[in-house]
Amino acid sequence: MSTEAALKQTPLFEVYEKYGGKVIDFGGWALPVQFSGILEEHAAVRTEAGLFDVSHMGEVLVVGKDAESYINYLVTNDVTTLEVNQAQYTAMCYPDGGTVDDLLVYKLANQKYLLVINAANIEKDYDWMRQHVKGEVTLQNISDDTAQLAIQGPKAETILQKLTETDLSEIRPFEFAQQVTVSGIANILVSRTGYTGEDGFELYLAADQVAALWEKLLEAGSEEGLKPCGLGARDTLRLEARLALYGQDISSEISPLEAGIGFVVKTKKESDFIAKDVLAAQRKEGVKRKLVGIEVIGRGIPRHGYKVVSEGGDEIGFVTSGTQSPTLKKSIGLALISTEYAVVGTPLKVEIRNKPIEAIVVKAPFYKRG
Repeated sequence: MSTEAALKQTPLFEVYEKYGGKVIDFGGWALPVQFSGILEEHAAVRTEAGLFDVSHMGEVLVVGKDAESYINYLVTNDVTTLEVNQAQYTAMCYPDGGTVDDLLVYKLANQKYLLVINAANIEKDYDWMRQHVKGEVTLQNISDDTAQLAIQGPKAETILQKLTETDLSEIRPFEFAQQVTVSGIANILVSRTGYTGEDGFELYLAADQVAALWEKLLEAGSEEGLKPCGLGARDTLRLEARLALYGQDISSEISPLEAGIGFVVKTKKESDFIAKDVLAAQRKEGVKRKLVGIEVIGRGIPRHGYKVVSEGGDEIGFVTSGTQSPTLKKSIGLALISTEYAVVGTPLKVEIRNKPIEAIVVKAPFYKRG
């Protein structure tokens, strides 16, 4: 049995080869790290458009009379503010404030929600959700039956609009349309969300329809320069936009406040939620460590796990994510460091191959569109 066969596969696995996909093991999934090349794919998303297979992500339906109050107890953001066809970014926390996962909540109807969770966390998250069920609510893990594509970049809307009669310009960021037909494929949820720092859409549909849609989108976008993209470009794009990666920038050991996504933590919402007291105390007293943007001035790229030291040589934290930024042509990273060093402009050193290399705390996101 080949290693690849032992890995989980998305419904698009058979299609990767046709487009030159180079497959790697990503958290137990066989996924393409690149097609034409990371730099080329990254540039396509920043200037034209890219198409990603994100069918490995997890989807859980939450339905019932108490769905809203149950989710509101489970997550840090306030889902009572959501209207039907609106989505919200949020987090689920352990009682100690560490993060179970960061996720999206979609309000499909009154008493009906879709929760989109990270691929490596599907079983863990689903167990956590079941353990904390409150009231009259039904959970259904529909991950295996659901596929997801992301079309991202300045030309994403133009390309997708060719294939649907739904007016995409009416879908605002973090809003979505349901039961959309795209190129003859019905029942697609089209959401104006993404993980690249660019405009674009995420499309949720039946797993057995996704291969057809992938082909139709690439065909429709050929004139606009639409390219199939892999995990490599997804990572460089999200890092430039300072979007957290679960397991690195945010984890069971890192709270949402430490990770710099405090905007999803509504400690003032009326209802109780898991870790509310702990997070409220963190907010009041201030966190002891913070996730900051860094730029390496010397030679070398900061990588996950590398030590960060002060000018005086004291260990003050570690790199959570890092790369050579294709857009900025600089070595950038995110580092979780002692709060006293987290001020923009503070000089630091990153231990790259056991050598302390000069770096500096910089403003993040590193890249903003427009």
